Amino acid sequence: MSAAVLSPEASAPVVVGRIGAAYGVRGWLHVHSFMEPGSALLEFSEWLLADSADAPEENWYVADVRQARAHNRGFVAHLAACDDRNRAEELTGLLVALPREVLPPAEEGEYYWCDLLGMRVRNTDGVALGVVQSLMETGANDVLVLRGEGEERLIPFVLEQVVQMVDLDAGEIVVDWAVDWDSDT
Repeated sequence: MSAAVLSPEASAPVVVGRIGAAYGVRGWLHVHSFMEPGSALLEFSEWLLADSADAPEENWYVADVRQARAHNRGFVAHLAACDDRNRAEELTGLLVALPREVLPPAEEGEYYWCDLLGMRVRNTDGVALGVVQSLMETGANDVLVLRGEGEERLIPFVLEQVVQMVDLDAGEIVVDWAVDWDSDT
């Protein structure tokens, strides 16, 4: 693997998956794809790997994908320079990213999670509810994890029913969510 050389115009890499446990003894790895559909990750012959989405440019490494395929309910991949289980275990937990420029634009009503991070969230009454710290996948729907005034708030990311507006340019999300609702309501 070699250090990534991102052009000065390149935006931060977009995290699209995570390396899981080693698979077998010949350097194969389980891969958890965050893409929709998950198999879209297998279409790329080079991945960027790092231990943090906030890693500086010099900490992202280019991994050449030799082979990748569906396996059970997930995916496995074999990367160049990863020919045994010990090396595969060293990569466990690393994030998989792609340069933003190689990804298709998000369709209407769809968003890359990385674009929602840091956005301010207010309800339809104009009350600030917090800032998006992360998102989580629950199976039923994605959930915005907000931090505001020392508390964490979980709000379902369900367009039209809960999420009324996402304004990427303004960095704001408007939700139909009362201040006194907790996430279990």
